Parts: sequence; C-alpha cells; structure tokens
Amino acid sequence: MSVRILVVEDEPTLARLLSYNLTQEGYETTVSDNGAEGLQTALQRRFDLIVLDIMLPGMNGFDVLTKLRQNGIRTPVIILTARNAEEEVVQGLKHGADDYITKPFGVAELLARVSAVLRRSQNEEAQPADRNEKVIAAGELEIYPEKYEVVIGGETVPLRPKEFEVLLYLVQRPGMVITRDDLMNVVWGFDYIGGQRTVDVHVSSLRKKLELNQQSVQIESIRGVGYKLVMPKKLGSPR
Repeated sequence: MSVRILVVEDEPTLARLLSYNLTQEGYETTVSDNGAEGLQTALQRRFDLIVLDIMLPGMNGFDVLTKLRQNGIRTPVIILTARNAEEEVVQGLKHGADDYITKPFGVAELLARVSAVLRRSQNEEAQPADRNEKVIAAGELEIYPEKYEVVIGGETVPLRPKEFEVLLYLVQRPGMVITRDDLMNVVWGFDYIGGQRTVDVHVSSLRKKLELNQQSVQIESIRGVGYKLVMPKKLGSPR
C-alpha cells in the first residue's frame, strides 16, 4: 500500500512543487488550498503524513492542528513556517506538530524530513502490542508505558506522545543529568533534522503539566547541558 500524504498549502506554486516532488518519490499526494478544507479531508480520510502550512486563509495551521489533535487524529504533521519565525515553530510544536520546515527549503531537505518522520511513525506503530503491562511509580506519578498514560492522584495527565517519551526516559534515570543530545537521539531518533529547541519546548510544556501537582516529580534545568529529574522530598526529610 502506498504512503498517503496530505499537503495543505494555499500558495499554488509551492503546492505544485510539494505535490510533484512527493509524487516523484512514490508517495500518493492530496493537496488542499485552505485550512478548513484540509481539516475536513484529514478527518474523513486516513493519511500517513500531513504537510501543513501555518499561514493559511481562514483557518490557520495552528487551528487545523489543534482540531486534528482534539479529534484524536495522531497522524504525524510537518509544519511549514517562515524563515526566522521561531515563535511559529514553538507554537507548532506545542500544538502537536512532529517536525517543521522553514521556507524557502530545498527538495532534498523536504524529502529527508518526510522520510525521517514517516520512519519514526512506522517504528512506533510496529512496537509489539503484547508487551507485559507494567506500572512505573515516581513520587505521585503512575506511568503506564504501554498505554502512554500518566496518572497523578488518580487523575490522568494529558501528555503528547513525545512529552510522554521524554518523561519516561528521565524517570528511568532519576537524578542523572541528561543532555539535550541524549533526549534528541532517544526520543526523536538519530536521523532527526530539527534542532535542540524542539527538546526545550517539549520539556517546558511537560514541566508545566507536572508542576500543577506540587508533590509530583520536578524537571530541573542544568544550564548549558540538559535536564535531570528530581524526586519530591518526603515530609519530615532533611532539606
């Protein structure tokens, strides 16, 4: 079965360029020129990847991405952003994007990022479903690796897949300083082309969700290096 990619891009020349090069690479490509139409297409049909422009008429890319995730669509998304638009990249990752490409970009970069995201997605889907169920306890956290689920005080904490994977890696190494490169390689893969800013955005979002519960574990920043997970102090323990 061919890999199906949805391209949501309103600029005709760029849309044709994307469609042509992806088709030449053997992908089955569908193009939509506005956010609302792209959203409906993604909700009605199954795709293996979505290439989504941020600046779209009517419903912008952030809104499309938010609606997709709210509707349980976990299809990998690569967002297209303007050069030097770091805020767009940060917002896109926070909304659930898997990767980003800044305009203008070369065909080689486009195909490399598409291939890398698809490969990671396929590897995740190929994980065996019959793994022994287990629970990892860390402070007030209960972590269910096979369900990608985190519970604090009986309430589920909504985490995106990459946030969960970052947390799991840190929890399995409490007190150890984990570099950004370590997290990048383990969670996103050695072939991930994006920068370390991706790690920082996910850790920041994860930290905010965990800190809603003061008895939860804390993620401490180690300036210029990375992060480490700190277990909460027990009542009566020395400071």
